[in-house]
Amino acid sequence: MDRISEAIRRAKEIGGPDVLNCIAELDENAAATAMPGDTLPLSGIPILIKDNIDVKGFHTTAGSLALADNLAEKDAPVIANLRRNGAVIIGKANMTEFANFVSTNMPGGYSSRGGQVRHAVSADLDPLGSSTGSAVAVAAGIVPMAVGTDTSHSVTGCAMGNGICGLKPPAGTLSQEGIIPISKTFDSAGAMAMNMKDTLLLYSAMRDEPLPEIKPTPAGELRIAVNTANADMNPEERKAFLSEVIETLRKNGAVIADVDEPPTPELPAIMKREFGPGLAEYLKKSTAKLKTLKEIVEYFEAHPDTMMKYGYDLLQGALYEDSEGPSVEEAYQKAMKSRANQIKNVTEEIADFDAVLITGPTYVNHLCGLPTVTVAGESSDSHGVRQALMLYGTDECRLYAAALTVESLLKKCLTNKK
Repeated sequence: MDRISEAIRRAKEIGGPDVLNCIAELDENAAATAMPGDTLPLSGIPILIKDNIDVKGFHTTAGSLALADNLAEKDAPVIANLRRNGAVIIGKANMTEFANFVSTNMPGGYSSRGGQVRHAVSADLDPLGSSTGSAVAVAAGIVPMAVGTDTSHSVTGCAMGNGICGLKPPAGTLSQEGIIPISKTFDSAGAMAMNMKDTLLLYSAMRDEPLPEIKPTPAGELRIAVNTANADMNPEERKAFLSEVIETLRKNGAVIADVDEPPTPELPAIMKREFGPGLAEYLKKSTAKLKTLKEIVEYFEAHPDTMMKYGYDLLQGALYEDSEGPSVEEAYQKAMKSRANQIKNVTEEIADFDAVLITGPTYVNHLCGLPTVTVAGESSDSHGVRQALMLYGTDECRLYAAALTVESLLKKCLTNKK
């Protein structure tokens, strides 16, 4: 129980609004929910859950005052699986409001309910989002593991920005029930921890069936594709880090080849079309008074002082998509057809590789529903944040095995840069 008590102590000490502001709700009696014994995979491990996932007895608000009355009456399936594996849920983590689907101007980690989450290393750094509180709580050592959700980089990108590990599984692997959605096509719960081993342990416990044993791929057998799309957009420090990583992989026998898989426009269009209906489907089963996207938009408009600090153009746009007729549906179906073609082309191009290393801004991995991980080494950037890499692939077990090896090479071969 010491781990649970220590996590709660740290959550109160540094997780509150005066310091990191990463905690939305806390159960100070969480130790009483721990299952007896220590034989389960997550026995006695304290975990925080992003505030868009149902945890019985906690509010599920997606960070929005519009849903402040939404008290979960049962656990989402991924949470039930965690409890079955011995995890102790100590609370909910703050997040970017509606998983960063309110406004293009909203900063990562801000919500009307929770305020602004701060980066674990420095308040001057962008904590990113939307799984902000989960990532910050792990990076700050409040909990060893946390659960987030990912539509497009909300776990994996947030993990990278906070110098931890993150995992988004293949599309459709985990149940989406009991999770406030953006897009049924792209959404997934995801796992976050300080290292790949713990991240895999958490993800395995979230599944209906555990992962098979994952062993690192021998470095000399690795086949890594480097996605060069938009690589020139990186700052010089990031370019130097990536160059060193690629050279380290080569020196250890990995086969390296370049691919160019840039972002394409289908993902935002699909998200906008699916958000309203998916939200209504969740809300009709919830205890929230507001039951539709239209009612939520009206709530924003009726409370401009608390809800409109950064605008609400994304919500407005999704409402328009939800309310329009055949022309919008036709555009949606066209985007879905284009996505299917992208999946075919991308998976064929990278089928022979264990993993693809992302070197520039892209979301082709999320568009195609491919498993994606972020791994962090021991070296730090000039701000003091652990430097991290994002990898995706066609086969999740093969990807995770490669990620374990890449993580070990990062720790052994990269100079620590402060």
